Amino acid sequence: MDPPLTVGLDGSDASFQALDWAVDEAALHRRSLRVVYASRWERYETQAPDQNRSAGRLGGHDVVRVAARRAERRNPDLTVDTEVLSDDPAHALLRESRTSWALATGSRGRGEIADLLLGSVSLSVAARALCPVIVVRGDEPGLHGTHDRVLLGVADDPGGREAVRFALREAAARDCELHAVRAWRCPAHETVDHPSLADGTCVYHQARADTLLDEALTRPLREHPSVRLHRALVEGPTHKILVEHTAEADLVVVGAHRHERSWGLQLGHVAHALLHHALCPVAVVPKVEGST
Repeated sequence: MDPPLTVGLDGSDASFQALDWAVDEAALHRRSLRVVYASRWERYETQAPDQNRSAGRLGGHDVVRVAARRAERRNPDLTVDTEVLSDDPAHALLRESRTSWALATGSRGRGEIADLLLGSVSLSVAARALCPVIVVRGDEPGLHGTHDRVLLGVADDPGGREAVRFALREAAARDCELHAVRAWRCPAHETVDHPSLADGTCVYHQARADTLLDEALTRPLREHPSVRLHRALVEGPTHKILVEHTAEADLVVVGAHRHERSWGLQLGHVAHALLHHALCPVAVVPKVEGST
């Protein structure tokens, strides 16, 4: 059986928004959907009398029951399985990343304090998972896929070709344009000293960015020759350029380099900025060291 798309829920509005997005994404790629609720306090919450729960707060089993019904209403043909885990949410989802095609999470939690906690869970999962992680966030047009565009940030090699392939698969499944962006900058001191820049322009750095963009796209494009591609070289800081471009995208894809034995957060500046400021869902696609 193909690995499922897994979505992590906590009962917040943002997590149910992620569920709706994940239902559509799973159907798009003909995957099953796995719904996971994890809380280290779940065993105690389950044993507590219902009247002792705070008003409006659902326990884990309530959350997944509601989620299953919601998913069925949205797509009756989708296969959905649910599980409630008594574990730290980040640890549980990181384990799930070993057997999932992708993970989806919301970007906020329940209430002011929970917002910070769930934000840290999403950040931790995006920074350490071994499968692609999609943090579902953004404005209404981005969330509902009205732009007909997948945005890809092409870097030197933080995620290798995995991010490019993921973005191409998304564009092919959605039958939309892939907008591949490579940002470049010209160090100020080189405009005078570098022999290629005698005319005061940044021809050298722009040409290098153009070459790197071609190298990143050429081989993966052979697997999806029908995808409409728009390539763009843009001068400026990568994180700002990509955040601005998310205003016209349904999904932004960036790569990340994973060292499997490292337990620290492995997330670059660009991905971090997108996870906090993008106007559409953000897919962080890892390249695990030693993979091809």
